[in-house]
Amino acid sequence: MIKNLFLVFTLIFILKANEQKFIARQGQITFFSYTTVENIEATNNQVLSIFNPESSEIAVSILMRAFNFEKALMHEHFNESYVESDLFPQATFEGTIINFDAKSEAIQTRLVKGNFTLKDITKEIEFKAQIARNKKQNSYIITGKIKLQRDDYNIKVPAMLRPNIAKNIEVSFNFQYEPYED
Repeated sequence: MIKNLFLVFTLIFILKANEQKFIARQGQITFFSYTTVENIEATNNQVLSIFNPESSEIAVSILMRAFNFEKALMHEHFNESYVESDLFPQATFEGTIINFDAKSEAIQTRLVKGNFTLKDITKEIEFKAQIARNKKQNSYIITGKIKLQRDDYNIKVPAMLRPNIAKNIEVSFNFQYEPYED
């Protein structure tokens, strides 16, 4: 818990102090691995994100053990063998939404660029996201999909299991932001 509070303050510090920030305390990330042998899907509803519309900066923290799988054995293998959650409990993203107009009330599809860190390996990534602003509720919703390659993050899969796990993993996200009060 103390680690998570420290992370929240770190994320907030990264974003400019004087500007209105928004927080998604229970963002959702789902990943999907498709193969002809078996599909693997997991959802995580314990994702923390901070968004600063004025600077277009976004930061995300993902608690790796919070992914829920259909099968308990998949959950165990994911945490113990693939992402090694005991050694690397969180994944993070820090980036910027390119050409975002904080004043627009229209849904905007924008390119997001930044650094994604998983298992202490940081890679620059970019992807499209949809940003919707609700002026009446003073809130934002950011959604989108990313494709990540398992080999980029040193995720080792035994030869016997390689047909079961896709090389490219589709990651979907949905963050519902409300104003953050310091």
